[in-house]
Amino acid sequence: LAAAADLAASALNPSMDSWDQAPAATALEADLTTALATEIYPHAPSPDAVITTGGTEANQLALLLARERHGPVQTVCAATTHHSIARAAWLLGLPEPVAVPAPGGTMDLAALDEALTTLHRPHLVVATAGTTDTGAIDPLDAIADLCTTHGAELHIDAAYGGPLLFSPTHRTLLHGLHRAHSVTLDLHKLGWQPASAGFFAVPERHHLTPLHHHAPYLNADDDTEAGLPDLLGRSLRTTRRPDALKIAVTLQALGRTGLADLIDRTLATAHHLADLITKTPTLDLHDRPTISTVLFRPTGADDHTVATLRRTLLNRGHAVLGRAHAEGRLWLKATLLNPHTTPEDLQALIDLVTTTTEDLARTT
Repeated sequence: LAAAADLAASALNPSMDSWDQAPAATALEADLTTALATEIYPHAPSPDAVITTGGTEANQLALLLARERHGPVQTVCAATTHHSIARAAWLLGLPEPVAVPAPGGTMDLAALDEALTTLHRPHLVVATAGTTDTGAIDPLDAIADLCTTHGAELHIDAAYGGPLLFSPTHRTLLHGLHRAHSVTLDLHKLGWQPASAGFFAVPERHHLTPLHHHAPYLNADDDTEAGLPDLLGRSLRTTRRPDALKIAVTLQALGRTGLADLIDRTLATAHHLADLITKTPTLDLHDRPTISTVLFRPTGADDHTVATLRRTLLNRGHAVLGRAHAEGRLWLKATLLNPHTTPEDLQALIDLVTTTTEDLARTT
């Protein structure tokens, strides 16, 4: 559905930089962003969101708006935070982020408390709901409590884990999300959207005001005063595609029940893969998956062997596995995002890994 809608958007080819080029898409985008922001901030009076190219742009907006509010803010994050936070600080001329330890994959609360106590400038704490390495979710409520205590603002990067909001079974993993000053969401992952499908959400619409930009040929004052929507404050970009269409089509067609089913099936598949790994004596499982990322490695293998195994599977066209460092070792990473993956698919992956490991052992 999303791919078909994306094709329609390409054929119609409106540009979302002025209302006269995209009147229907403008109305649709406004409805969509308000609806998704309300999912994140259900009790806020006027939540809103802007569509981004993905999590990286959304995280950059978080730091940009914090800088506009407070000047050169000091970002504090975990060692497992997405690399886009450090890149955004560099691009915006902000101090290098302070990275606190993340034992077990999540932010250390005592270390965060110490950092916020000793640093002497406005703070922006960045927490993560779904790390890239393990899919771990930081203790959002406890982090929000510390931010309140120290007068710091909180941004939550929920690019990966945010869509768990749509699942009654798993949304409790995101408890405390609504306490953030801003949230990153990316439906390119657990929303099954063609890129781009990112969002930057805030609890109050006026928080987006600093994004306003004036270009007379696109948002002349008299047009705006006459009631034509002003779109330049809805993005850092000028020309941009109507990405709202594919997302709205998906939400309209599947509804909450359909999306929840896809999410629940995907997470169940990840747990099934973890079960298969546990039952395979030649493989080690890192931990049970929090979302849908599963780390594993051949028993007794060194990091060089794990890296070679991954590249061999890739070069032979057999399997595409990621890589992640955890607990001082290199792991194979399977991030499951296809709700139609079968137990047979998972067993085939396990068999490929074990047989290829044996092949490598015989040739070395």
